[in-house]
Amino acid sequence: MNILDKIVAHKKIEVAQRKAQVSIAELEKGKFFANGTLSLKNFLLDGTKTGIIAEYKRKSPSKGIINNQSTVEEVTSAYARFGASGISVLTDSAFFGGDLNDLLAATINEVPLLRKDFMIDEYQVIEAKAYGAEVILLIAACLTKAAVKQLAATAKGLGLEVLLEIHNDEELEHICEGVDLVGVNNRNLKTFEVSIGTSLQLINKIPTDKIAIAESGISNVETILTLRQAGFKGFLIGENFMKETNPAQAFEDFTKQLNSFKR
Repeated sequence: MNILDKIVAHKKIEVAQRKAQVSIAELEKGKFFANGTLSLKNFLLDGTKTGIIAEYKRKSPSKGIINNQSTVEEVTSAYARFGASGISVLTDSAFFGGDLNDLLAATINEVPLLRKDFMIDEYQVIEAKAYGAEVILLIAACLTKAAVKQLAATAKGLGLEVLLEIHNDEELEHICEGVDLVGVNNRNLKTFEVSIGTSLQLINKIPTDKIAIAESGISNVETILTLRQAGFKGFLIGENFMKETNPAQAFEDFTKQLNSFKR
């Protein structure tokens, strides 16, 4: 059993437990069900932003603890202040040390929030809305094409945008009408090996009406420039900032360097 299989198996147990604790009716009473949502698509197309979807995560299965000192509020507020087009928040607890309350804490920012988790059930989509997310992540590697279509439809019904993550040619077939953005994960979730070449290989196969996002393995401005030239509009980066003692400062320094190329 690879790491992705382990995560999904654990997620099924976890979701069943949460369903027993909090009903959908209770989730729907939250204030975010009455609120409008910001559009990640629009923020990514806004030339005054960086195109970066900056991530908050404490640990990963491959690297262990990345940063368990910096708070959600201090890190995400810096992301927002220095031009992030979106903020991704890991909400998986068992493998990434996250929590839905991290998502809630990030709602202090006027930047689209992505709930990053292993979504396998409509209940999680409703949770995402209840805790302030504006975008959900669907991972093709752990979902059937029918499941993607169903979960995307649920998200659209709640006013959420959908980011579909793919890693190879076969997963291109998971792209459907309900998907707004297509992310190419340069990290193989089954082996955790990383190659930017994955994004460059798949970019021309992504439908032109879907905004393309490169994910993982981006650690310098030159890589963003290469990916941008290839056609990517968004760049999901987490570990590169979170591994630093001061992620807020690391993000500020990175964006200053990136913005210098616009002149």
